[in-house]
Amino acid sequence: MGFMIGKKALIVGVASNRSIAWGIAEAMAKQGCEIALTYQTEKLKKRVDKCAAVCNSSIVIACDVATDEGIEQTFTELKKHWDNFDIIVHSVAFAPREALDGNYIDATTRQNFATAHDISSYSFTALAKAAGTMLNDNGALLTVSYLGAIRAIPNYNIMGVAKASLEANVRYMAAALGPDRGIRVNAVSAGPIKTLAASGIKDFNKLLDYAADSSALKRTVTTEEVGNAAAFLCSDLASGITGEITYIDSGYSFYDKGPE
Repeated sequence: MGFMIGKKALIVGVASNRSIAWGIAEAMAKQGCEIALTYQTEKLKKRVDKCAAVCNSSIVIACDVATDEGIEQTFTELKKHWDNFDIIVHSVAFAPREALDGNYIDATTRQNFATAHDISSYSFTALAKAAGTMLNDNGALLTVSYLGAIRAIPNYNIMGVAKASLEANVRYMAAALGPDRGIRVNAVSAGPIKTLAASGIKDFNKLLDYAADSSALKRTVTTEEVGNAAAFLCSDLASGITGEITYIDSGYSFYDKGPE
């Protein structure tokens, strides 16, 4: 028997079957969780429909996290399928491509700074706010971060600053939703994975090679490994864990291999 039987999860951010959000959705479905997926644009809908079918789900809903109206419409549509649910997974991040190349100071503008924080960090809070009482007490919220939140990573630039905001967001949301409703809020910080989103980062393949060589396990991680950890954190097995950033990166975040 799966450890998520009886749970329902809304997964926001599936772009393809190579995305971290998909790894999380697939892992949860294998553990008996009912899944609803969102898509951002009509261009992505066919891909997300295929992912939903693998999870035995027919719930695929548009979600534009850039506007409150878009988020509210998502929950209006979800209400047609579920009266309530237990889990929100937020796997959404965006910064203009020109902000992810070269010198951080030169590449950063007021507008792309605001955009990165709005889409990559505030949207997590906005989803929790819009879900309201549809989200069951003692439920769980989960988001996806990266080591660039605490280290300066070449070409990650403004996205690293937005991820730092997101990790602070996790702690403040956990403090806000825990006392009265028992809702837990956590993040997984995944090691570099070759996803559709990662294609926008310059020299990403070099980063993959370096992360593998510099990790304790001498390899990168898979979306399946991130998904398994995320499923655990959103399940009742992790009922005492909130406000935490859990690293799934083969030990890269702590390991210092020393001089060559």
